[in-house]
Amino acid sequence: MRAVDDERPDPVSRLDEATEALTELRDAFTGEESLDDALQRVAETAARAVPDADEVTVSVVTADQPHTAAATDRRLVVLDTEQYDSGRGPCLEAALELKPVRAVIGEHSELWPEFEAAAKEAGVRAYLSVPVVLPASDGTGARHIGTLNIYSYTAAAFDPFDEGLMRLFTAAASATITSAQRWRHSQGRVGQLEQALESRAVIEQAKGVLMAVHTCGADEAFRMLVDRSQRANIKLRDVAATLLESASRPAKER
Repeated sequence: MRAVDDERPDPVSRLDEATEALTELRDAFTGEESLDDALQRVAETAARAVPDADEVTVSVVTADQPHTAAATDRRLVVLDTEQYDSGRGPCLEAALELKPVRAVIGEHSELWPEFEAAAKEAGVRAYLSVPVVLPASDGTGARHIGTLNIYSYTAAAFDPFDEGLMRLFTAAASATITSAQRWRHSQGRVGQLEQALESRAVIEQAKGVLMAVHTCGADEAFRMLVDRSQRANIKLRDVAATLLESASRPAKER
């Protein structure tokens, strides 16, 4: 447990901690990361950004079943699960209202009895749930992708300054995740283009073989490939590849 009353770091020190965590988060992200991996990195970095944070989980709330995508300690996932099962709790409220929810355990026993009971059982005394929202872009509105659930074993943990820090942290995390997703999207487009160029090269080679064998022009050779593709219900590139493979084998093996 942390003593956070007299020993709470001053605002400047806390801001420095958050700044270092944000820098680490930005530098560590790569385009190859999945969203779940990115959220795990967000959770681990958030735990270092707020001095009062003991553990952090990330809830992903979708139209289907909410789930915990990341956690610094999997034992606290039960606190998230109690909220999903009961349909109420701070992480769900933060996701619904798109604003932080901060409180001490025991203050909302009537509102969220299942969550409060599980939190007491786990020794958690305070929590701060902050939504992670991807900014609006390309004509679409802002999109909620997760909620940071920050847990402390000390009742005096978290104050409005911590809440403000985490607003800045989640805004920066959202921007970083967006950049990573755009990178992956561009890489996917490049991959599709490379595949298309490769397919075209195979088809052109197959056309050349048919032109040589049948003494015909390029258009006629292409029509032959298309006809084979349609009759066999096989992709044009696969028809061309099979033809090239057959042409490359010795005559006695054909």
